[in-house]
Amino acid sequence: MNSSSTRPAPLKLDRTDRRILALMQANARITNLELAEAVGLSPTPCSRRVKRLEESGLIERHVTLLNQQLLGLNITAVIGITMDRHTPERFENFEREVSAYPEVVECSIVTGQSADYLLKAVLPDMTYYEEFLLGRLTRIEGVTGVHSSFVLRKVIARTELPLDHIGGA
Repeated sequence: MNSSSTRPAPLKLDRTDRRILALMQANARITNLELAEAVGLSPTPCSRRVKRLEESGLIERHVTLLNQQLLGLNITAVIGITMDRHTPERFENFEREVSAYPEVVECSIVTGQSADYLLKAVLPDMTYYEEFLLGRLTRIEGVTGVHSSFVLRKVIARTELPLDHIGGA
């Protein structure tokens, strides 16, 4: 279990940095020239700012979002997992096991629920889900409870993080 109590200090970002981040979140394939024009910079200073944001770790990676339904992944399951013991070894083992499952697109330790973990998994159908649940999830050592809910319809599906709270020039 990775439980670091220290958090990195937020970076100081100005209005141009925030605009760059917003535009890149909306379209990671935007060219440097398009980005520079949109934020009112010439290409070289814009490129330097992007590089600084990447090197700082604020921009972690660039991804391509795929259409889940067109891939035949018709089910999104939100799965609460309850563990028998709350020990570092038990949690590390669970996290190592579940990290190897490509169906699991998110895994979080949570509080305020009866579950210890919440998983988000994408799967083709209920038959596959049943095999995933009974053949893999419930066989992880320490798992004592599983509660599944299924997404009927996504009302909001954002990938962009909010930036309005960031102060600066």
